[in-house]
Amino acid sequence: MTFDDALRSLRGRIPLPELKPLDLKLPINRLRQQFLKIDYSGEPDAPELAEVRPLIIPGAAGPMRARLYVPLGAGVPPGPGILFFHGGGFVLGDLDSHDMLCRRLADGSRCRVLAVDYRLAPEHRFPAAHADALAAWAWVQEKGARIAGMDPARMAVSGDSAGGNLAAYLAQEMVRVKGPKPAFQLLLYPLLQFADIRSKRMSPQESGFFISANLFEFFRGHYLQDIGAGMDRRISPLFAPAEDLKGLPPAHIVVCGWDPLHDEGLAYAAKLRSLGIRVTDREYASMVHGFLNLTPISSTARLAAREAGEITGRALGAL
Repeated sequence: MTFDDALRSLRGRIPLPELKPLDLKLPINRLRQQFLKIDYSGEPDAPELAEVRPLIIPGAAGPMRARLYVPLGAGVPPGPGILFFHGGGFVLGDLDSHDMLCRRLADGSRCRVLAVDYRLAPEHRFPAAHADALAAWAWVQEKGARIAGMDPARMAVSGDSAGGNLAAYLAQEMVRVKGPKPAFQLLLYPLLQFADIRSKRMSPQESGFFISANLFEFFRGHYLQDIGAGMDRRISPLFAPAEDLKGLPPAHIVVCGWDPLHDEGLAYAAKLRSLGIRVTDREYASMVHGFLNLTPISSTARLAAREAGEITGRALGAL
């Protein structure tokens, strides 16, 4: 089976492109159960970790599940760490859907990774996920060293797609409030604006594979109570003013060739560079949005996850 055949097979198991925007009667729980349920059991070179531990940490509105990944080379705690937010359009995704990606990031970076199970829409609308991201960051700063073995001063924020939105927002918010800033940002094909995806003519590559204009509107309609809030700098960090960006930590941004979010990732990288922020970016021209979850069928995805981890580990002094 070729990589393209495998992608088509997976697409048939994930019924996302058929979703209709703003239809709150859709079986959200069933979609969540089906989202990225991939069998990793036979995956080659799956990393062995020293520890994977469930945690309960405070969220903005109550207890929140989290999962700590400790690689074999993490060293004596407290050491550098990565706070990770999963993708899924603020509607889908959980700790299990991104478990292998977190394992690979931990192994590649030699850093402890803390994945957070933030609240999802439509049960919890904007800014619930963003508030939970801030609550997780506050917990890391206060108790991360003692409970999770992570040095608060050597923490990266990371996430894919909507999780990348939360990571970018968190970094900007710390600049705005003059709080403890992350040491690094790892943004994986991040969703950086929730204003519009239909305003430009899209090529077949830009129209994506696992994400589409209709799906974008579906997620936006479920998370935002007011579509006009799409220009809010919290949900659209790409449009934040320069004063919110100056002083941001260095960043590495991964983009995919077959992804409607491709251009905004590169635009954000260019915007940060124009303000003197150290940014690197990596484009995987033949890959689709969400490809880092396709490690069982793609050697490119496995190598990309390791490379992203290594870049972060070097930035944090773990490698």
